[in-house]
Amino acid sequence: MKQQISVNIKETALRTIGLEAAAIRSLEQYIDDDFTSAVELIARCEGRVVITGIGKSAAIAQKIVATLNSTGTPAIFMHAADAIHGDLGMVREHDIVLCISKSGESPEIKVLVPLVKNFGNVLIAMVGKKDSFLARSAQFVLNTSVEQEACPNNLAPTSSTTAQLVMGDALAVCLIELKGFTAADFAKFHPGGTLGKRLYLKVEDLRKLHDAPKVNVNSSLREVIVEISSKMLGVTAVLDDAGQLQGIITDGDLRRMLEKSIDPKDVTAADIMSINPKAIQEEELAVNALEMMRQYDITQLLAMRGDQYAGIIHLHDLIREGII
Repeated sequence: MKQQISVNIKETALRTIGLEAAAIRSLEQYIDDDFTSAVELIARCEGRVVITGIGKSAAIAQKIVATLNSTGTPAIFMHAADAIHGDLGMVREHDIVLCISKSGESPEIKVLVPLVKNFGNVLIAMVGKKDSFLARSAQFVLNTSVEQEACPNNLAPTSSTTAQLVMGDALAVCLIELKGFTAADFAKFHPGGTLGKRLYLKVEDLRKLHDAPKVNVNSSLREVIVEISSKMLGVTAVLDDAGQLQGIITDGDLRRMLEKSIDPKDVTAADIMSINPKAIQEEELAVNALEMMRQYDITQLLAMRGDQYAGIIHLHDLIREGII
């Protein structure tokens, strides 16, 4: 029968977080001239950043590749073991090679590095040992040394891979700022899913989904009810004879009017409309419309084209598109 081991799970988790947090903090001392030069070199690169590694470092390399590609720096992943069996052919003349390794002494790395140098490509090392073969061979070194792995045996890559990941993020964020990469640029690379829609979907895109409900200020109560019901948005804009916006009527306004002792036959749109309705320009992002709805606790906004009424954007549109 296997002996049960008593473990304080919370203490172990907190110790792990503490050790990895310390590893990240220690990276501050390694942001040096080599780091600066590496960022500037990659920013000027006419090719791609080829990121390679083996084992857990290879997994980190793939994440850094994804981050760079999504933020405007072309990058590809090359597994160090596959590289020496043919994949090295993916490295082009103007590419920069970033090799990630904790020890800098892996057999695959020792075979790969001289080949990269023979090609004439710039080699950047992200390595945990400054005196390693990889560090000595590289033009620039991104130091990711850690004092201790979070693994209780100090063996499994934990603190070291966290340090690599954070160093990669620091590299990517510096490139974002150096290149002036904007939210609009980001949206171009993230057109799908909720994130993409929050970055590019506009009010105009959503108000076009519906016919624009509208009545004249002199429209009868019956005409108002028919317009609200037929457009199925629970609201209608109220315009004057010149087509200028005067107010808004919601189904709530209708209910409140009917609660009063008023003869419905004499009621016009002007009698029950709310003036100064909440509105948003149609070129605004849809996510801004959501913020306005939350701010004023409402479910519809008038979409405007300049000072002209263009239509309605409804909370349901935002829900359907996954903005919420």
